[in-house]
Amino acid sequence: MMNCELLATCSALGYLEGDTYHKEPDCLESVKDLIRYLRHEDDTRDVRQQLGAAQILQSDLLPILIQHRQDKPLFDAVIRLMVNLTQPALLCFGSVPKEPSFRHHFLQVLAYLQAYKEAFASEKAFGVLSETLYELLQLGWEERQEEDNLLIERILLLVRNILHVPADLDQEKRIDDDASVHDQLLWAVHLSGLDDLLLFLASSPAEQQWSLHVLEIVSLMFRDQNPEQLAGVGQGRLAQERSTDVAELEVLRQREMAEKKTRALQRGNRHSRFGGSYIVQGLKSIGERDLIFHKGLHNLQNYSSDLGKQPRRVPKRRQAARELSVQRRSALNVRLFLRDFCSEFLENCYNRLMGSVKDHLLREKAQQHDETYYMWALAFFMAFNRAASFRPGLVSETLSVRTFHFIEQNLTNYYEMMLTDRKEAASWARRMHLALKAYQELLATVNEMDMSPDEAVRESSRIIKNNIFYVMEYRELFLALFRKFDERCQPRSFLRDLVETTHLFLKMLERFCRSRGNLVVQNKRKKRKKKKKVLDRPVAPGNVPASAGELEAVWPSLAEHLDSVVPFDAASEVPVEEQRAEAMVRIQDCLLAGQAPQALTLLRSAREVWPEGDVFGSQDISAEEELQLLKQILCAPLPRESAVPSQEEDEEEEDEEEELQAVQVSEKEFNFPDYLKRFASSAVVRAYVLLLRGYRQNGAHTNHCVVKMLHRLAHDLKMDALLFQLSLFCLFNRLLSDPAAGAYTELVTFAKYILGKFFALAAVNQKAFVELLFWKNTAVVREMAEGYGSLDGGRKPPMWTPEEEAQLQELYLAHKDVEGQDVVDVILAHLKTPRTRKQVIHQLVRLGLADSVKDFQRKGTHIVLWTEDQELELQRLFEEFQDSDDVLGHIMKNITARRSRARIVDKLLALGLVAERRELYKKRQNSAPFLILSPFFISDEDEEKEEDSEADKVRPWAGRDVSGGGVGSLSFSAPLLWLQNCLMRVADDREEDGCSQPVPLVPLTEENEEAMENEQFQQLLRKLGVRPPASGQETFWRIPAKLSPTQLRRVAASLSQPEEKLQPGPEPEVPGEQGPEEEHQKEHRSQALRALVLARKKRAGLVSPEGKTTYLLDSDEEQEKDEGRSKGKESEWDLLFLLTSSTLLLSPEDQCYSPLTYLDTLSSHPCHSHSPRVQSSRNPKEETVPD
Repeated sequence: MMNCELLATCSALGYLEGDTYHKEPDCLESVKDLIRYLRHEDDTRDVRQQLGAAQILQSDLLPILIQHRQDKPLFDAVIRLMVNLTQPALLCFGSVPKEPSFRHHFLQVLAYLQAYKEAFASEKAFGVLSETLYELLQLGWEERQEEDNLLIERILLLVRNILHVPADLDQEKRIDDDASVHDQLLWAVHLSGLDDLLLFLASSPAEQQWSLHVLEIVSLMFRDQNPEQLAGVGQGRLAQERSTDVAELEVLRQREMAEKKTRALQRGNRHSRFGGSYIVQGLKSIGERDLIFHKGLHNLQNYSSDLGKQPRRVPKRRQAARELSVQRRSALNVRLFLRDFCSEFLENCYNRLMGSVKDHLLREKAQQHDETYYMWALAFFMAFNRAASFRPGLVSETLSVRTFHFIEQNLTNYYEMMLTDRKEAASWARRMHLALKAYQELLATVNEMDMSPDEAVRESSRIIKNNIFYVMEYRELFLALFRKFDERCQPRSFLRDLVETTHLFLKMLERFCRSRGNLVVQNKRKKRKKKKKVLDRPVAPGNVPASAGELEAVWPSLAEHLDSVVPFDAASEVPVEEQRAEAMVRIQDCLLAGQAPQALTLLRSAREVWPEGDVFGSQDISAEEELQLLKQILCAPLPRESAVPSQEEDEEEEDEEEELQAVQVSEKEFNFPDYLKRFASSAVVRAYVLLLRGYRQNGAHTNHCVVKMLHRLAHDLKMDALLFQLSLFCLFNRLLSDPAAGAYTELVTFAKYILGKFFALAAVNQKAFVELLFWKNTAVVREMAEGYGSLDGGRKPPMWTPEEEAQLQELYLAHKDVEGQDVVDVILAHLKTPRTRKQVIHQLVRLGLADSVKDFQRKGTHIVLWTEDQELELQRLFEEFQDSDDVLGHIMKNITARRSRARIVDKLLALGLVAERRELYKKRQNSAPFLILSPFFISDEDEEKEEDSEADKVRPWAGRDVSGGGVGSLSFSAPLLWLQNCLMRVADDREEDGCSQPVPLVPLTEENEEAMENEQFQQLLRKLGVRPPASGQETFWRIPAKLSPTQLRRVAASLSQPEEKLQPGPEPEVPGEQGPEEEHQKEHRSQALRALVLARKKRAGLVSPEGKTTYLLDSDEEQEKDEGRSKGKESEWDLLFLLTSSTLLLSPEDQCYSPLTYLDTLSSHPCHSHSPRVQSSRNPKEETVPD
């Protein structure tokens, strides 16, 4: 049912009385309301369907358009509404819906559009549109307003929408030469004069903005027409048409005569009362017995094993693509009108319009996929010009090498998109078909120019062909299209056009090669460059001097380049693998190649990596000693590995080589037979056979193109075995048994030729019958003709005999567990038959002795497995050097079998000797200060400046051990130095920015990380006010945000005391008398300490026995829960800094009683020994007071 609001709106439009339409006063507002309703319709397009069911366009909008043209606002609104209502269904739904419910709505909207198209097939409606358009085009640019341009565009869009509606073939059921709805629409366009306006818009330079609209309308006008047939309208029946009709009638007559002959040979129609069953000898049934036939003998020849079986259902995704374009012959008067339109369009509009459209496409002023209209117009009008009266000047705009390039570029783009965008593969295939048709017509026009009597035209054709045949992409295009042909996306018509275009291209290319004698073409190939590492490049054999005298003569020239070498930076060229011998050989190779600076760089980098034993010199070697060492390396007889052919080492050197692909462009002399051999592939032959299956539906020219290509492969290239395929032979059998085989003389002759070749080969090679089951390549074809195995000489390695396999197995089992040697090299040295390394490895894998080829790749050290003795040795070395500063270095220096650093670390972890890799790090006494993650970025230069400026303050702690009860007996000099720098830096940041937030302390060295994990150091951090990490949320200790810059500086200054003055114990006696000021300071300090002790006693007494959580220092998130207790409990933090301030006022001799000392003393006091606040805990919030 129609919506009540829509019904009321439609009723307010007006009514039709006879032939007169009476509009209502609110007609304009009602039309605007309908436009508004259409703008807000849902996904099912419900408003559009309801308006279509009510036939609003036929009963209201068209009468208003015809009779009330003078009301300009109403006329404009009606045009807007019509443009919206006639919008294509594909644009409304985006694509053809796959869901059944939405597909129903799609088909319903399409049915309403077809009804609109039939209603528009009247001269009156198009007469009004053409008159309005004519009046608007009469206005000059200075008089034409924006509303006028909008109305012109809407009229063109309305005509486009009406012509775009597809025909309903099942409903119309029109035959050729009958007027369909589309023909009636075209005739109405012709009678209204709209076609003349379209020609004006296409030819006028001032109306170029409408060029794409005009081209789209013209393409829709001619979408069902054949340009060759249209060009011959009105000239009587052509000889070609008459011969085609005669051939078709002859085929039908032969088939009819064959059927009559078959019926005459059959028995009479009288029914035999005597039925029977027959045993067909030689034809097996389902079992092993002969077939039993229960029908008459005259039906035996029609017997098939497939009788009675249900046909196999083909899934939708595997079904062949359907033909979407249908060509038909329109009524004669319509074809005459279209022929005259084409002639005038070519005379006056084609070159100008196509140039304008091409400019829009190149400047990206057009919409997406508008280039398809350009390619359709190119193919259609150039074919019409070629068939009517060939005049190259009429299509000169598109007859150039640039047009070839444009079409080839789009064709390649569509081809790639079809392979990648699988969901829209069918759409990309249709666009690719349009581009192929345009390419085919360009070739046909150039071929037609060769036959022109004008010498200038033939010269232009020669220049175009020379450019096309020279470029490689034009020659490779057809091969790519054949190889990727997919019948699920591309219809049979695409394959037909591809075969015909290929036939034309090969014929033109062959003729051009014969006329030129020799043809030079462009050749492109991808060159794979293997770029090895510079340090791994072996020295050339010719560079190695033969005698020591020659080596002595080489040295003076090298010494001159070693004077001004910049010292090597170990951080940039440190090798990963620990291979001393190879490094020594590399240094010698560089010296022999004349690369002295690189040799010196390698020497110094090797010295950094292998300092043990001073093999590459000591750390404090002088320049003269370094030169002498290089001279010794140059003259030393270093062991070198024997060179192995690169063909055998390709797989092993993949990780050490960079493979670069570069397109190398060159020129070569073109050889047509070699180019034709590119088509000798199973993919191409399969596509041709697929098209040949429909030989009855194909035209004579299409069948000729197929047979010509297959004949080129079988006869010219001597590859007839390429066509020995069972499916093709079944097709030949159907062709030879066809009653109308006389009409396909060329096909029958070719089929007999191929069958004769096959049976001649089968007499020699009995395996040819088995080869019928498979598609073949050129190598198999040659083996079938020359003998199997004839191509393997020199390409495949000789087979392994059982004796050789036994010897290989024996050698492998004997040497596989030997350390320090390559098992494959040992096998190669002992084999009797010379083999390559690659052959030995593959045979070991084939025999099951090895799992993979990768097990034999030589990377770094050859030692992979650890023996039991080696594991015991490693365990002994670890126990011996585990307390040293460099555990891993000592192990590598003293271990018997050479191992890489990574393998030793992995083995130590596997044995459980260490838990983490960092336990094997080299311990350093003088570590660099820690970095701190602050809210502000601190550069390395600023940090160095700060460290230099604070060196005087923190120097007393450097390199000393702080031994005392508060910190312990470990060395915390570096961590305390780092902590002091962090506190000072945070204090400066907070003072500069005026804001503060918690700052984490992030240790970056081993020593400081161990200190942060030490319980005594953590206790010191708590006393200084540093907050431990929150449980489950944080990782690092943090400096609270509540500490002011002044407090941070005081805490940092308290860490600057000499280590001997931090020893806890009784107060030392200071010699000499003390002044009143010192006594006052000491008294002030004693009062502060007594107050601190009293505060701790009070706090211990106030804590409830239930075990309430207590804190040493308040963190950022803490809040006082009991304000009443704050008076009785003085802040320990204030007392601590009171002690700090009193300490800073003391003389250096009296500063031994620092706050840290007193805190440590208090922590060990009997009164506080039970207090949990001085015990070490990773999470202070979990500390409770015991009962």
